[in-house]
Amino acid sequence: MNLQPNDHPDDLKLVLEAALLAAVEPLSLTELKRMFEQDAPDQGLSNEVLRRALDELRAQWHGRGVELVQVADGWRFQTRAEMQPWLSRLKNEKPLRYSRAVLETLAIIAYRQPVTRGDIEDIRGVSVNPRIIKTLEERGWIEAIGHRDVPGRPALFGTTGHFLGDLGLVTLSELPPLEELGHLVTPDETALIPELLDNSVPQMFGTVIETAGASTAPVRAATEID
Repeated sequence: MNLQPNDHPDDLKLVLEAALLAAVEPLSLTELKRMFEQDAPDQGLSNEVLRRALDELRAQWHGRGVELVQVADGWRFQTRAEMQPWLSRLKNEKPLRYSRAVLETLAIIAYRQPVTRGDIEDIRGVSVNPRIIKTLEERGWIEAIGHRDVPGRPALFGTTGHFLGDLGLVTLSELPPLEELGHLVTPDETALIPELLDNSVPQMFGTVIETAGASTAPVRAATEID
């Protein structure tokens, strides 16, 4: 097969399809462009051409068990959410579960970012176990994005592109309403973080941690992180 992706749109879509199906993580336009620079170092492919090819490829896969989606950190193929009841039967493991403390901390960071550990403690009314911050950092959902200019210069935390990518989102504005966070915890905990609601923080967070991204994230052993 003599493919010429730089000159033929159909060949371009074939190469993009293969790269995205083989990739473990989402691929950005910059990463995708790198595949074609050697063939045309003086011109290459523009972002516009790549986006058009990706949009056409996404349309070709529409309605199938696997879909092409754009998330915060690039493009990826993933199984559709409605396939999960059947796909889950292929594995014996259960999804990782997170404790209320972890979910509260993540929600506060998502809504109030950038925030310090002290800010989180003020809102929750209890001290934050360092292991919670470490858990969220290791999961790739939060990161230190600076330091507050006060004595001690505490770290300021914010969510990451990987966090959005795991939820299948491009921007924070796409997060569901905050009140839906109750679906993640038990019914008596649905008044979670009332200060956030009282201050009219953008309503973005919802039933996403245990369910969103289930079609792309590997299934893990059933463990509660607290």
